[in-house]
Amino acid sequence: MDAFTAGILQRIKNTEADLDRARATGDEFLVEVEQGELEDLQRLAVEHGVKVEVSTV
Repeated sequence: MDAFTAGILQRIKNTEADLDRARATGDEFLVEVEQGELEDLQRLAVEHGVKVEVSTV
């Protein structure tokens, strides 16, 4: 696995964790921010051929 792939997958994992925490605390603004960040990271990964499991929740 190259550095880009490892980095993007780690950023996705971190953002998913941040999104879960935002949901757990009921911070709707932060949920929106983290969801947008996650979507951007997933799009970037796909554009560069990195296979990502997309969460539907």
